[in-house]
Amino acid sequence: MGRPSRRVRTLLMTLGILAVLAMVFVMFAGFWTDWLWYRSVDYSSVFTTTLWTKIGLFLVFGLLMAVSVGVNIWLAHRLRPPLSAMSMEQQNLDRYRMGVAPYKKWILLGITAIVGLIAGASASGQWRTWLMWVNGVAFGQKDPQFNLDVSFYAFDLPWYRFLLGFGFAATVLGLIAAALTHYLYGGLRVTSPGARATAAATGHLSVLLGLFVSLKAVAYWLDRYGLAVKSSDFKATDSWTGLRYVDANAYLPAKTILFCIAVICAVLFFATLWRRTWQLPVIGFGLMVLSAVLIGGLYPAIVQKFQVQPNEQAKEAPYVEKNLKATREAYGIGDTEVTEYPGKSSTDDKKQLRDDADKAASMRMIDPNVVSPTFQQLQQMKNYYAFPQNLDVDRYKGTDGKEQDTVIGLRELDLNGIPKNNWINDHFRYTHGYGAVAAKGTDADNQGRPVFTESDLPSKGSLGDYEQRIYYGEKTSQYSIVGGPQKEIDYSDDSGEKTTSYKGKSGVNLSNPLNRAAYAVAFGEPQILYSGAIGDGSRILYNRVPKERVEAVAPWLTIDGDAYPAVVGDKIQWIVDAYTTTNGYPYASRTTLGDTTADSLTAANSQRAVVAQQNQVNYIRNSVKATVDAYTGEVKLYQWDTKDPVLKTWMKAFPDTVQPKGEISQPLMDHLRYPQDLFKVQRELLTRYHVKDAETFLSGSEVWQVPDDPTNKSGSAVPPYYLSMRMPDQSDQAFSLTTTFTPNGRDNLSAFMAVNAEAGTGDYGKIDILKMPSSETVDGPKQVQSKFNSDTDIAEKIRLLRGGDSEVEYGNLLTVPLDGGLLYAEPVYVRGGGLRYPLLRRVLVTYDGRTAFEPTLEKALNVIFGTAKETPVEPEEPEKPDEGTTPPPSDNPTVQEALQEAQKAFDEGQTAMKDGDWKAYGEAQQKLQDALKRAEDAEKQGTGGPSGKPSEKPSDKSGDKPAEPEKSGEPSGDAEQAGLRTGSG
Repeated sequence: MGRPSRRVRTLLMTLGILAVLAMVFVMFAGFWTDWLWYRSVDYSSVFTTTLWTKIGLFLVFGLLMAVSVGVNIWLAHRLRPPLSAMSMEQQNLDRYRMGVAPYKKWILLGITAIVGLIAGASASGQWRTWLMWVNGVAFGQKDPQFNLDVSFYAFDLPWYRFLLGFGFAATVLGLIAAALTHYLYGGLRVTSPGARATAAATGHLSVLLGLFVSLKAVAYWLDRYGLAVKSSDFKATDSWTGLRYVDANAYLPAKTILFCIAVICAVLFFATLWRRTWQLPVIGFGLMVLSAVLIGGLYPAIVQKFQVQPNEQAKEAPYVEKNLKATREAYGIGDTEVTEYPGKSSTDDKKQLRDDADKAASMRMIDPNVVSPTFQQLQQMKNYYAFPQNLDVDRYKGTDGKEQDTVIGLRELDLNGIPKNNWINDHFRYTHGYGAVAAKGTDADNQGRPVFTESDLPSKGSLGDYEQRIYYGEKTSQYSIVGGPQKEIDYSDDSGEKTTSYKGKSGVNLSNPLNRAAYAVAFGEPQILYSGAIGDGSRILYNRVPKERVEAVAPWLTIDGDAYPAVVGDKIQWIVDAYTTTNGYPYASRTTLGDTTADSLTAANSQRAVVAQQNQVNYIRNSVKATVDAYTGEVKLYQWDTKDPVLKTWMKAFPDTVQPKGEISQPLMDHLRYPQDLFKVQRELLTRYHVKDAETFLSGSEVWQVPDDPTNKSGSAVPPYYLSMRMPDQSDQAFSLTTTFTPNGRDNLSAFMAVNAEAGTGDYGKIDILKMPSSETVDGPKQVQSKFNSDTDIAEKIRLLRGGDSEVEYGNLLTVPLDGGLLYAEPVYVRGGGLRYPLLRRVLVTYDGRTAFEPTLEKALNVIFGTAKETPVEPEEPEKPDEGTTPPPSDNPTVQEALQEAQKAFDEGQTAMKDGDWKAYGEAQQKLQDALKRAEDAEKQGTGGPSGKPSEKPSDKSGDKPAEPEKSGEPSGDAEQAGLRTGSG
C-alpha cells in the first residue's frame, strides 16, 4: 500500500486535534461548572482554597518523587563501570543497553513523569491532613501518657505519618530504580564470579538502605505515640483505644530499644561509603529484624501471659480509668447524670397520678414515621407533589399561644406524578413544590386523621405568611432551568392553573454561550446549548438536596442524616446539623458512624442514613448548624460549639465561611434541636461508658444494649423519639430526645435516657439517665409490646381492626417517667376499607401492670388510673330520629321496604352496641348501608310511583341515614365496622 495522500493526512491530523480539544473541553467543563456553582452560592473561597491546596500538594510531592527516582537512575547510570570491565553476564545484556541508549532520556523522563503523577495524585488527596496540620489549634488538654496536647495526635501525627509513608515510597522506588540501572550497566552481578557489586554501586545502594533504615527508626519513634491512639481487641470493649498494661510496660520500651537499634544500623549502612563492605550493615540489619521479633513481639506476649492475665483487673485498671475519662470527654458524655430510679410507682392516689400524667409529657400520638401516606392522601392536592417518607417533629405555637409538638412536612415536587415526562416539563415547567403542611402532634380528629394546623393549597393556617415555593428539598434531585422565557407551573386552584417565573438570585446564569456549552457537556444534555426555551435571565439550579448542598460548601464536615424544614419568619428554611470529627483523640474508643447511627428508620429509608460514613472516629461535636433556604438555596453555616478546636482549625483554613453563633436569629433558634445522629452515637457509647469505675467496666456486669424496635420485625435498633416531656428533676416539660436501654442479651428495662433538645435553653444538651434497680425487673419495650399483643381482649379488638382487607400499623412506643414508674403509650393505626393511608384508631397505654386499649389517649389514661369506667368507646353513631318520627312517606314500595329494613338494622345496631357485641354491630351497620343504598337507587330510578314520576328523595333528617356518602380522602364504612371511630375527645 502506498503512503496516505496529503489530504488524508491533513484530515487525520485535524480529527486528532479536534479529539484532543474535545477531551480538553470536557475536563474544562467540569472545572468551570464547579467554579460557577461555588461562586453562585458565595463559597468560592472553599473552591479556591481546596483547589490550590490540591495543586500545591500535587506539584510538590509529585516533583519530589520524580526527582527522587530520576536522580537515582541518573546517578546509577553515571556510576556505571567502564564497558571493558564488564563480565560475560553483562556483555549478554549489551543488546538491551543498545536498545535503550537512543531513548534513555525519554525513558528517564517517562518513568519520572509516571511516578511523579501517581505520587502527586496520592498526595493531593491529603489536602485535609495538610490543612489541619498547618492550621491546627490546641485542644488545651493533654494525654495522660506522654503529656502532649491532644492536637498533636489529631492534627500533627497524621501529617507526620503521611510524610513517613511518602519517604518510604520514595526510598523504595529509588532503590529499585537504582538497582535495576546498576544491573543493566554492570554495577551489580548475579551469576558472574567475583564481586557482586562495584564499589560505586555498593556505596549508592548502601546510602539508600541507610535512608530506609533511618525512616524505620523514625517509624519506631512515632509508633510510641501511636500507642495512645491504637485500637486493639479487649474483652471490656470491642473498640478499645489507647495504651494497656502490656503497651506501657512492654511495647513502649520495645519501640524505644528498636529505635536505638535502627539508628545504629542506619549509621552502619552510611559507613559503607568509606568501608566499601556489606558485612557490618548486614549484621546490623539482621540484629534489627531479630530484635523486632523478640523485643517487639515475643516479649510483650510473655508480659501479657505471665504478668497481666493472672491479675488482669488490677493491672489494667489504671489504663481503663484513662480510657473511661477520655472516651466520655471525646463524645461529650462526660457530664451525663445517672440517677437511680425505682421503676415502679409508690403513689396510691390515682387521681394525682392521672393529673401528673397530663403534666409528664405531651404524648405525641401522630407518628411522623407512619403518617406520611395520610399527609399524601389528604394534602397532596396534585400528583406532582409528594411528601418525604418520614416527616419531622418541630415546635410551633398553637392557637393558645403555647408551643406544641407539631408534625411537619413540605409538599415537594415529584416528577413521577406530572402528566407527561419530557425535557421541557421535567426541567422548565415543573420546577418546584409548594407549601408546608403541619398537624398537631398530640391530636387526631374523630376519624383518626391528623388535625392540620397548616393545610390546603396554597397553604394557610397558624404558620403565617411565608414564601411557599420550594425549589430546594430532599426530593429535588434533578436540575431545573428557571427565570427565562419559559413559564413555570406554580399551583392550581379553583380558578385554574397559575404560572410563575423564578425571581431568586440562585443558580448559574446561562446567558453566556460558554456557560451553556459547559453545562451541556457536564450534564450530557446537548439541548442546553441550543434550546429556544433558554434565553435572557435563564438560570440553572442544581445540587438542590439540602444535605448535599451543605456538604459541598463545607466538605470538611460530616452531615447528619436528617435535614428538617422549619418556617422561620417569612421563609422556609432547611436546618442541617453538621459535625466535626477526628480519629486521633488519645485513649478514646472508636465507633463507626454508619453502623452506630443505623436504626429501623434508616433500614427502611436510605435517605435517613449517614451516607458513606463508614469511617471510624473517636471524637465528635455538633459544631455547626446550617440552613438552606427552600426558595433561594442560600446556605449559611453557623458556629454552634464555640469551644471545639477542630472547628476553630477549619475556620482558620476557610476563613469567613462560618458565621458566629451570635448571628443566629431568635426565630431560627426556636427551631434548632439536638441532632439525632449525635444522640445515637452517644447512646451507643453509653451502653458501656455510663459507668465511671474501672472495676465495674472490666466486669461487664453493667453492659447495656439499645433494644430492637418492637413495633416492627426489622431487627434494627429502636430510633430515638422527640417529644415534650418532664424528667423527675424538672418542673416543666422540655422538648427532648429519648431512648431506652435493656441489659445485654435480655429484654427487661435497664435505663431510660433523655437529652434536653431545646436549643437556646440553659439545659440544652444535658443528658440524663434513669437507671432501673438491678434487684427488680422492669418491663422493657419488647416486653411491653408482647404484653399488648398477648392480652386476649386487646388481641380480639386488634383482630376486628384487621377485618376484611384492613392492616394494622403500630406507631412509636413512647416511654415517659411518671412518679417512680414508667408510662408507655403507643398509637395504633389502621389502613382499611380500601384506604391507602393509615388512620389513628386506638391507643395502647400501660403503667404499673395495668393496660388499656382505647380510642383516645385521654380515655386510655382514664382507664389506667381508674378515673373513668373501663368501657369500649361508643362509635360515632348516626343522628337519632326524634321520638315519633317515621321515615318520610314515599309512593315507591321499593323505597318504603328499604327504609323499613334500614330502621330495623339501625335498631339492631343500637342493641348490639349496648351489649358490647361489636361483631353484630358491624353486621348491622353493613345492613343499614345496604338498605339505604337500595332506597336511594330506587328513588333515583323513580319506579313504582302512582304517576310514574320519581318520588322525592328521603330527607337527611329522618335519622335513618347515618352519614353523608364518603368524600374523597375520608374513611369508608368498612373501616368503621368494629365501632372503632376515634377522636381527640
